[in-house]
Amino acid sequence: MENVVKLGPVRVYPGEKSGKYPDGNQVMVRGADTLAAFDTPLVANRLGKELLDADIVVLGHVHEDHMAGLHRLRHAPLFAHEADVAAARSWEGLSRHYGYAPDVLAEMRPMIEREFSYAPRPDARPYKDGASWDLGGGVTVRAFHAPGHTSGHCVLLVEPGGIAFIGDIDLSSFGPYYGDATSSLAQFRHTLETVKGIPAKVWITSHHKGVITDRETFLALLDAFASRLDAREEAIERHLRAHPSTLAELTAHRFLYPRNLEGLYYAEAERRTIEQHLEELARAGRAIEEGGHWRLV
Repeated sequence: MENVVKLGPVRVYPGEKSGKYPDGNQVMVRGADTLAAFDTPLVANRLGKELLDADIVVLGHVHEDHMAGLHRLRHAPLFAHEADVAAARSWEGLSRHYGYAPDVLAEMRPMIEREFSYAPRPDARPYKDGASWDLGGGVTVRAFHAPGHTSGHCVLLVEPGGIAFIGDIDLSSFGPYYGDATSSLAQFRHTLETVKGIPAKVWITSHHKGVITDRETFLALLDAFASRLDAREEAIERHLRAHPSTLAELTAHRFLYPRNLEGLYYAEAERRTIEQHLEELARAGRAIEEGGHWRLV
C-alpha cells in the first residue's frame, strides 16, 4: 500500500478519506517475535501479508467498523477489553452493546454482515486496564482504559516511541459519540481529561485525523473535540428554555444529526445522547422532568 505511515515499530495504513466512517485506519505493530493488529477496519480487506501475517489482534473497542477484517484473521488470537468482550463474542452481546430497539437491530444485523463482513468471535479473550503485550525486541503494548465511547474503549500505547492509538477519540469536528447503551457521557468527559496524562509523543486516531506528532496540536484538537459536549448541552438548554419538551420531541428535533438523515440507528443514538445530557442537567439542578416534559429550572 503506497501511503503507509512508518513510526518505528508501527505502520499505519490509512483508510479512505483518512479513515472516515465507515472505514478506519489500520495500525500494525511489529516486534521481534510478534506482529499485532490494532482493530481491523475496512481497509484491512485491501491489505496483503502486512495484515495476514498478524499473530494477534487487539481491539481498542468493539464496534462493527473495527471488526471488518477479522474474517481474514481467524487464526489470530483476538483480545478485547473485559467490558467489551461480550460484544465481540456474539450477536446477542453486540445487541446489548448497542442497546437499540429490536426492529432496528433486526435490520442492522444483515447490513453489518454485508457491509462489514461481521461475524462473531466466541474465542475473544478479555483483557484488563493496564494489560500489556510483549511483542519481542523491546516492543511492548499497554492498554489504558478510556471509556465513554464504549464501556471498554481503550488507548493502546506502543513503546518504544510513545505511540498511542487513541481509537474513537477521533478528534473529529462532529465530536464525541456516546449514543449506545454502554456509552457514557460522564465517562467520556473524564477520559478526555485523563488521556492528556498518557505518556505519548504520537497519537493515532481510528478515523479522520490519522497521525498527530505534535503535542500542542494534539491538545488543541482534543479541546475542540471536547467542546462539542458543552455545545450540545447548551443547544438543548436553549431549546428547553423556549419549548419544554418530551424526550421524543427532543429526539425528533435533532441536536446531533441532520433531520433529513435517515438510517438504521440515527434516532436511537440521538435519543440516547440527549437522554444523558438531560440526566446531567437534572443532576446539576438545571432541568427537571414534569409529566413527561423536560424544562429548565
